[in-house]
Amino acid sequence: MKTVYSPLHAGHAGTMELMSGAIVPGFEKPSRAEIIKARVESEKLGPILAPEVHDLAAAKRIHKADYIDFLPTIYPEWEALGRSGSAIPYTWPTRGLRGDVVPGTIDAKLGYYSFDAGAPFVKGTWEAIKSSYDVALTGAKLVRNGEPAFALCRPPGHHAGAGFMGGYCYINNAAVAAQWLLDQGAKRVSILDVDYHHGNGTQEIFYSRADVQVLNLHGDPMVEYPYFLGHADERGEGAGEGFNINYPLPFGTTWEAWNAALDDACAKLAAYGPDVVVVSLGVDTFEKDPISQFKLKSSDYPRIGARIARLNLPTLFVMEGGYAVEEIGVNAVGVLTGFEGR
Repeated sequence: MKTVYSPLHAGHAGTMELMSGAIVPGFEKPSRAEIIKARVESEKLGPILAPEVHDLAAAKRIHKADYIDFLPTIYPEWEALGRSGSAIPYTWPTRGLRGDVVPGTIDAKLGYYSFDAGAPFVKGTWEAIKSSYDVALTGAKLVRNGEPAFALCRPPGHHAGAGFMGGYCYINNAAVAAQWLLDQGAKRVSILDVDYHHGNGTQEIFYSRADVQVLNLHGDPMVEYPYFLGHADERGEGAGEGFNINYPLPFGTTWEAWNAALDDACAKLAAYGPDVVVVSLGVDTFEKDPISQFKLKSSDYPRIGARIARLNLPTLFVMEGGYAVEEIGVNAVGVLTGFEGR
């Protein structure tokens, strides 16, 4: 299996976030990707490729153009006001406020184009976002050409919606890859999201569409982030009705219950009959993850890969979450070696 990786991700570093009432160093940090890359190398998974550079046309196929155009301007506008550090939104156009007018100041625009304070910007953030996008598209091209691939994306993407960022996510890499594959001739694509947190952005983007099936295994939104999406009764609407499938699971979920959900999701995926599968690969389901509440063990991750391999479909793995940095490489690469039958 080929891995696509860009060192430009490291520019997105030194971010701060709000956690339990305190401003703390960001959990989504460069060491995540470096530990995974080192494990890819030590396990001899396969060659590591640099991404091809793409324009932003593919991003604008699933994101709103004004949102994508805004992202590169954030930190220059922030610096123009004499500021440094993390640019973090703090005001949002929620119920009772107008959300139909784009404000003129950077603080207001940050809130307009986000759903939480979890997508901070520093000086190197845009370059990292763009490189992550390039990584995903390069991985999609490999899969289109008949090779399974691992897009080692950082920052992740599945919380980013058509017109908003949040939850460490800016461009929805898995959604971009799925749309690109459709544009290259695929008739149907399934996105299987195994991250601990619900992929709200991916759901929002494809909710009314029948050509992309979205399946999410995640913490119950009644008690877990992102809270306001991910319930079992969210089945899609219009042409997309029945093609959005959620598996909200309780705190403390172990392999047995999680695997039962995965097996059901894979059965529904196979029944849908996609031409290609995009896996939003989060390993924050791990028992030691600092911001998650499931109890999967490192020995479980190869079994995830083996189950996905049984689908016998062209597959792109796109890196999402996972924050127990000591084990993130073991767990992420464990899925991939399991997929390969090692």
